[in-house]
Amino acid sequence: MGPNRPPLPRSGALPAASRSADRYFELKSQIHRKLIGVLNLERASSIPKDRIRAEIGRVVERLLDEERVPMTTAEQTKIVEEVLDEVLGLGPLETLLKEPSISDILVNRYNKVFIERNGKLSETQVRFKDDAHLLHIIEKIVSQVGRRIDEAQPIVDARLADGSRVNAIIPPLALDGPCLSIRRFGRHVITQEEMLQYKTLTPGMLRFLAAVVQSKATVLISGGTGSGKTTTLNALSRFIPEDERIVTIEDTAELQLQQRHVIKFETRPPNLNKEGGINQRILLRTALRMRPDRIIVGECRGAEALDMLQAMNTGIEGSMSTVHANSPKDAFSRLETMVMMADLEIPTRVILQQLAAPSRSWCRYRASRTARARFSASAKCWESVRIASKSRRSSRSSAPA
Repeated sequence: MGPNRPPLPRSGALPAASRSADRYFELKSQIHRKLIGVLNLERASSIPKDRIRAEIGRVVERLLDEERVPMTTAEQTKIVEEVLDEVLGLGPLETLLKEPSISDILVNRYNKVFIERNGKLSETQVRFKDDAHLLHIIEKIVSQVGRRIDEAQPIVDARLADGSRVNAIIPPLALDGPCLSIRRFGRHVITQEEMLQYKTLTPGMLRFLAAVVQSKATVLISGGTGSGKTTTLNALSRFIPEDERIVTIEDTAELQLQQRHVIKFETRPPNLNKEGGINQRILLRTALRMRPDRIIVGECRGAEALDMLQAMNTGIEGSMSTVHANSPKDAFSRLETMVMMADLEIPTRVILQQLAAPSRSWCRYRASRTARARFSASAKCWESVRIASKSRRSSRSSAPA
């Protein structure tokens, strides 16, 4: 060993901070186990929170006396709150969920938790005890919406009670342990005054979009991931008259429409036997039988595009949806591709006609990382379809026989 090389640590030696963290997690686990023997956790949701907090406080005091662990009043209060989060909430995530400024919570591993705030990612000090602890929290989330996650079904989409979107993936697909991402949606639906204040829209754009929605023109909002498509859709829905019947269809319920006459549908994944799955195509057909004035599809991403276009072309005016695309013209191309996913031999010319017929306003939303946003809308995007169709005909005519 060279003279400048630092000596290797002895086998089994751990940093003091790591030992302290392990001891802290072990202490919380002991309190949790003792609490299970004292309280009926199935009835915990119906018990007043103050009563549960008092019971946890007594368990903590008794355990600290038994273990002879020195702890200040502030530290004791902190551990009571954290155990309360474990019993009634989502454990270490509760601290992050209480901060409205956080838009994304990203758990890469049990000991690596990142957040996005104001468009910037940063690592937090939040930690889980181990992979089993993180997996327990994931199972707790998905069970609340009637879904499951295990080795046979290692990927799941779910949502929290506040509407936040949850995606989780576990081993064997996730190599470093369970992963969890939470996309949060604020309970506050942005108003037109706020859109003008934040310079998301100009007054002229806002008047144009209000007229588009109120005149029952079809609206498709395109943009990238996290650009604010759903936020914009929620904001534009404010212009829908109160006396109209609206049916919403989503994979994971995220829309927050303010009208009183709203029926919400959510898809259901198949079970382990690949049975019982209900996709957006089935829900769209069901919605057509429920006398809707408008149908709003949270995000169009597959073969349901064909059923959506047919609905728009058969009297259901004023429908709205979102799609991932870089521009209005690309949105048409994406929809054309999604219609082809329906496994029907439909000529391209017919698909373009179906796209052009209901399309009156197709909107592109793009948000920058500096919290300022730029919005562009076009009332004549059928021109994109005409140009695309013309270019296809030209390419076919110039191609060799």
